[in-house]
Amino acid sequence: MNVDEILELMDELLDKSSSVPFSTKKMIDVEQMREYIDSIRLNLPGEIKRAKDMTRDKKNILTEANKEADEIIKKAKEEAKKLVAQEEILRQATEYAKQVVEEGNKQAADIVAQAQAKDLAIRQALSDNLNKSLSEAADILSKSLKDVLCCFFFF
Repeated sequence: MNVDEILELMDELLDKSSSVPFSTKKMIDVEQMREYIDSIRLNLPGEIKRAKDMTRDKKNILTEANKEADEIIKKAKEEAKKLVAQEEILRQATEYAKQVVEEGNKQAADIVAQAQAKDLAIRQALSDNLNKSLSEAADILSKSLKDVLCCFFFF
C-alpha cells in the first residue's frame, strides 16, 4: 500500500467517525489512526533504498577503480622485472613503469574524484528527496489533523 492509499484510508476513517453528542468533535479509532501513520512511516524508506543503491554503486565503482589501478601497477612491476637484464633496458623499464603507475594513479584519482562528486550529488538528492517527502508527509498529516480538529470544533 502506498502513502496516498494510506492517506485516503485516514480520510475515510475521519469521515466515518461518529460525532460526540452536543459538540462539534468526532471520535476516531486511535489505534487504527496510529496503524495508518505507522504504515506511512514504513512506506517512506523507498527513497532511502534508492539512495543506498546509489551509495553501493559508488562503492563498486571505487572498488573497481582500485582493482584496475592495482592491475596496472602489477603489470608495470612485471614488465620492469623482465627488463632488468641490461642497464639500458632497466632504465627504460623503470621509466615505463613510472609512467604506467602515474597514469594508473591519475586514472584512479579521476575515478575517485568522479565517485566523490557522484556521492555528493547522491547525498544532496537524497537529502532533498527526504526533506521533500517529510515536508509533504508533515503537510498531509497537518491538514488531516486540522480537518479532524475542525470536525471536532464544528460539531
